[in-house]
Amino acid sequence: MPKYMSIELAKRGVSCVAELLEKDAPRTCAAVWEALPQSGDIHHAKYARNEVYTMVPHFAEVEPGLENPTVTPIPGDVVYFAFPGGMLDRDFKEEKGIDHLPGVIDLAIFYGRNNLLLNGDVGWVPGNVYATIVEGLPLMAEACHDVWRSGSIGERLIYRRHAG
Repeated sequence: MPKYMSIELAKRGVSCVAELLEKDAPRTCAAVWEALPQSGDIHHAKYARNEVYTMVPHFAEVEPGLENPTVTPIPGDVVYFAFPGGMLDRDFKEEKGIDHLPGVIDLAIFYGRNNLLLNGDVGWVPGNVYATIVEGLPLMAEACHDVWRSGSIGERLIYRRHAG
């Protein structure tokens, strides 16, 4: 039986439902599922294009490693990135309030086309596609674009188990 998550922009009151891709990314799905709920301040990507994400402390007992990786996510992709402490520069970590953590997990959703995971500092940044949005993508995309246009202050991105 498939597993589902709800993903919510709390301040904007918008949510969507994503199906976990357990056949394609079983280790990542298991790690995320066991760690739900997860939430944090939302950020809009500068380089990847149509991406919003939150960063949380590492939660998996064993890091899943790469599985079902992409550097060209499509609308509706839900992606997991693991960044060790030395991967992110000091200014970025301070800006995001994560400078005290030894590393972070980036939980992201992609809401539009033409995304490219290329970082000017480190090059290609593949992420694990572990879920796909199956309900509510148009409204979520509109709200995510509003994060870009209106700002992220006070907005939280929340991932929860969905009863389905």
